[in-house]
Amino acid sequence: MKERGMKRQMVGTVVSNKADKTVTVLVERLVKHKTYHKIMTRHTKFAAHDERNDCQIGDKVMISEARPLSKFKRWRVVKIIEKAV
Repeated sequence: MKERGMKRQMVGTVVSNKADKTVTVLVERLVKHKTYHKIMTRHTKFAAHDERNDCQIGDKVMISEARPLSKFKRWRVVKIIEKAV
C-alpha cells in the first residue's frame, strides 16, 4: 500500500460563516521583502468545510488540506483552537 504524504495545516481566523457548512478563514503569514528585507504581513482567504456549523466569526481555527469538496473548497476545519469572545 502506498504511503500518503502529510497534509498541509494552517491556523487562521474565521471571517465569514454565512454559507451552509462553509466558513471563510483568513490566514496571515510573515514574508521578508526581497530588496528591502522588511518583514511584511500577507494574508490569504480559504473556503473551508465545517460539517457541524460550529464556527463563529472571530474563532481561531486549524484547517487541513482535503480533496476538492466544491468549486472553491479544498480545506476542512480540523478543530477550533479558540472561541471568539
